[in-house]
Amino acid sequence: MATATTATGLDTSLADSLRQALRRLRGRATVGDVMASTGLAQADAESGLKKLLETYQGHVEVGEQGDLVYAFQRRLLRRDHTPLWVRFRSTAARVLKTAFKVWIVVMLVVYFVVFVTLLIAALIAASRGNDRNGGSILGGGRHRGGGFNFPFLFWIWAPDWRLGQPYYGNRFERRSGKKVPFYKKVFAFVFGPDRPRPSLLDRDRGVIRLIRARKGTLTVPELVRHTGLPVPEAEEEMGRLMGAYGGDVHVSREGELVYSFADLLVSAHGRVKVREPAPAWQRLEKAADFTGNKTGTNVLVGSLNGFNLLAALTAPVLIFPPLGLGGLGAEIGLIWVPAVFSTLFFAVPLGRWFGHRAENARRRLRNVRKVLLGMVFRQSLGSAAPLSAERATDDVRIALVDPDIGAADVRNQLQKMSAEFDAEVEPADSGQITYRFPAIRSALLGGEEVRSALRLDKRRVGRVVYSSGDTPEEESARALANFDRELRRSVSASDKVRYLDDFELAGIDAPAPTGHRVKPGRPARPKRSRRW
Repeated sequence: MATATTATGLDTSLADSLRQALRRLRGRATVGDVMASTGLAQADAESGLKKLLETYQGHVEVGEQGDLVYAFQRRLLRRDHTPLWVRFRSTAARVLKTAFKVWIVVMLVVYFVVFVTLLIAALIAASRGNDRNGGSILGGGRHRGGGFNFPFLFWIWAPDWRLGQPYYGNRFERRSGKKVPFYKKVFAFVFGPDRPRPSLLDRDRGVIRLIRARKGTLTVPELVRHTGLPVPEAEEEMGRLMGAYGGDVHVSREGELVYSFADLLVSAHGRVKVREPAPAWQRLEKAADFTGNKTGTNVLVGSLNGFNLLAALTAPVLIFPPLGLGGLGAEIGLIWVPAVFSTLFFAVPLGRWFGHRAENARRRLRNVRKVLLGMVFRQSLGSAAPLSAERATDDVRIALVDPDIGAADVRNQLQKMSAEFDAEVEPADSGQITYRFPAIRSALLGGEEVRSALRLDKRRVGRVVYSSGDTPEEESARALANFDRELRRSVSASDKVRYLDDFELAGIDAPAPTGHRVKPGRPARPKRSRRW
């Protein structure tokens, strides 16, 4: 019978044992702690902890003696955990938004056509002096049908457009070459354009590319350099990556954590050659568009809704008397409903404007942080003078081409980075506070040290020795070819001899063996030791 597994890929009983142990240990444990608490073998405890890092919030720490500590959130919250009230708010907003979109489709075009038809009918009735019989003009289906077909086709028609396809704004429409239907632009006027929602796998592809470019290893500062994340969030993300992609942890001589991902460097196409992705400060965020539409489109949409609102408010004077309409049903259908809808149609974008300003302010701060990261990394590598808030403010304003960047924002971001990277803060002769970031340099050097030692980029798939697609004849031929190749390799050095000391023969702390080629008629000369 198949063994039940959890979302982490672990056996259910093993995952339960690990979770119970971590709760008893308050979320912090070494492999030894877990083995003592559960009785698991070392390999199971270590691989299980790595797998849990993929699903649960946590990261890896290193002690003074180089021991690894797995630090999870005490309640073992999943990485996709969202508080109940946030989920409720999101669901309610999504339902209301969908309902209002349906209402827009029905109201904006239909009421526009209805009001145009009624106004034309009222004008004709008034010109003929036939106030009482104006309803007969309204009753003709020909006018409604003829007036409705064209706007309706204009509303839905767009070549090569799939229902449900996102609309990211006018720039997206120009680049894609696809004509966006008008109703999507109406929705964008009210709710703003759709926002790209990259999946976790989409985001991971960029990090995997970085890992491969970094020869299979990565440090937290390197991940920060790529993503712009704060260090605590980068540590959490590194823990997830280690669990998701079979990572391992190494400690440099200076005590820096270096994460390795050996399997990401093995390719069926030979040596992995990947260009490193651009750092965070070369991937800044543009200001979010409010509607994403052209100005003319927004004017058209606003005019349609404004016409409906004005027609509803003036209906008791311009429409009801000439056509002889009245009563509660006419007031509700032709005054209150369209008036409330049209008011909400304008009120939603007005309310959204405040959130839009806040979003652009957050983007602006993220851009400030990314530009500062570039300065911090240059300073840490010794290619720039110590940073001061005043000089950093000027440089950020120049880089972002924004003279309105506040000095307080730059100073706050710089202070946060100094805390994240354990910067050295010193007063300068001019009285300014300067910042040095030697910890970044130390972490990068530790990464290079481990990277050079592991040499994961030298791994190769090599010659194929077995294929499940082989026929029996092909399998036999491949096996014979491999045997012949190994035989040739074993006898190819028959003219070489190698002398070993007694302790080497006994296998006691054997250093690199010595070897030399013996040529007939010439005495053998010892050669320098060579590592094999």
